[in-house]
Order: sequence, then C-alpha cells, then structure tokens
Amino acid sequence: MRRSLVMTDDSARHPFLASLPPHVRRGTPALAIKHEKPRWSFGDMKEFLMAYCACFAAVTIFIA
Repeated sequence: MRRSLVMTDDSARHPFLASLPPHVRRGTPALAIKHEKPRWSFGDMKEFLMAYCACFAAVTIFIA
C-alpha cells in the first residue's frame, strides 16, 4: 500500500489543496512591498537621447 508523504484534508475540495500542509493552506496576509519611483538623472536622460539619436540615424541611413 502506497501512502503519500503529506496527509490529505478532505475539506480542501481540490487534490492540490488537499496535499498542502495546513499552515500553507491557511494563508497569511500579503506583505506590503514598497516600490520606489525611479529617479531619472540628467546623465540617464542624456544617455537615452544619445542612444535614440544613434538608432534613428542608423535606421535612416539603412533606409536611404
């Protein structure tokens, strides 16, 4: 006779949920994650514009 490693719970109503341990199935409230706004410096904007202009020039030369 083969036994699973995790005791099943018939009140879970789904095979996957029944195989989870009680402390996982019970659930906890999600933790709040602080997201900082990205701060663009002048150097970042300058590098972005340089890359944009270089790509624009390359595509324009390729098309012409």
